[in-house]
Amino acid sequence: MVEEEKGFVIKDKRIFSPETGESRTEEPQKTEEENGKEKEAPAVEETLLPEINFSTFIFSLSSSALLHFGEIPDPSSGTKEKNLPMAKHTIDILGMLEEKTRGNLTPDEEQLFKNILYDLRMLYVKETE
Repeated sequence: MVEEEKGFVIKDKRIFSPETGESRTEEPQKTEEENGKEKEAPAVEETLLPEINFSTFIFSLSSSALLHFGEIPDPSSGTKEKNLPMAKHTIDILGMLEEKTRGNLTPDEEQLFKNILYDLRMLYVKETE
């Protein structure tokens, strides 16, 4: 028995028109095969993330240090584990960023930096006594 060789189909799924570069308003045409075999796509949860700015970056590094101090649980395992060398490393990164950004921050960002670094450094001193 001879098998019939099936070719391949090229589908244009771009969201813009190649001729005009404008956004397409209509959905790309589906073949009969696609219409018959269409499966419902799994629902994708949309994760709401904070606005990306310098303050959220500093908060992120601060949270990382708190994680290494064992103050907050690891999101992947739910356990609290201390890793003081990593906590110190993160504090040193924040210190370096403070030095390199001096004079380029808003007063609120400077105060945030100062407070976070002070709190983390005091926590480190407390943990290493």
